[in-house]
Amino acid sequence: MAQECTHDCSTCSSNCSSRKEPQDLRAALCPGSRVSHVVGVVSGKGGVGKSLVTSLLAVNLARIGYHVGILDADITGPSIPKAFGISEPVEGDGEHMIPPTTASGIDVLSANLLLDSEDQPIIWRGSLIASTVRQFWSDALWKDIDYMVVDCPPGTGDVPLTVFQSLPLDGIVIVTSPQDLVSMIVAKAVNMAKMMNIPVLGLVENMSYVKCPDCSKELYVFGESHIEEVAARYDIPLLGRIPIDPTLAALVDAGQIEGHNHDYLDDATQTILNRTQK
Repeated sequence: MAQECTHDCSTCSSNCSSRKEPQDLRAALCPGSRVSHVVGVVSGKGGVGKSLVTSLLAVNLARIGYHVGILDADITGPSIPKAFGISEPVEGDGEHMIPPTTASGIDVLSANLLLDSEDQPIIWRGSLIASTVRQFWSDALWKDIDYMVVDCPPGTGDVPLTVFQSLPLDGIVIVTSPQDLVSMIVAKAVNMAKMMNIPVLGLVENMSYVKCPDCSKELYVFGESHIEEVAARYDIPLLGRIPIDPTLAALVDAGQIEGHNHDYLDDATQTILNRTQK
């Protein structure tokens, strides 16, 4: 072993007796499942709208004609079923979980669909939550999924790490908001992705502005946006800016997000297609 060994074999070319090749920790799909592309939606902090971005991207991809799945990896704060108006429990065939399907044909698997009631809290330790995410991938029957969109919990802890290591991610979309700490939030997510060799597809800024209903002027209620500067600093494409839009909130509350007619993430959807189908 080299005298200054860091025990990180990925950074060393020496062929010593202690050398260990990197392990592939990706979980296998169950027989009968097929998922062609996987995109994670992440953020360095909570409350920025990852579930909204996940929902809009999934709906956009489904409208183009792709068979889409959503894996809700935010186990303790699942909100995807609410946005799509799904309440029926997950069924099984004796061996596998069968994800429920939304009105437009999107397959969804979320912890809330395993509970007796949607307001029942999930009080689990991190290791059990991470194990559940792996089961959502490996023990569910994902039939002929063209694009899987994964709604990740905030931060860089157990569950995002499990998603990064266990799922074959084509890349991630980082969601943020127009506040002073945005650069730090983006930096955490970008640095984690670099450490895990996961491509960053781009940034989406949520709650970017509100449009005045009288004059259509954009009002920056959380302060002037600096997302272009942040995107340039980390050399990441800016995929879209979503305003504070009462119509979107109403659709989510009614479980009718599939009925949205906004173009906020059209560019983001096209970028995902371009980057994953090279």
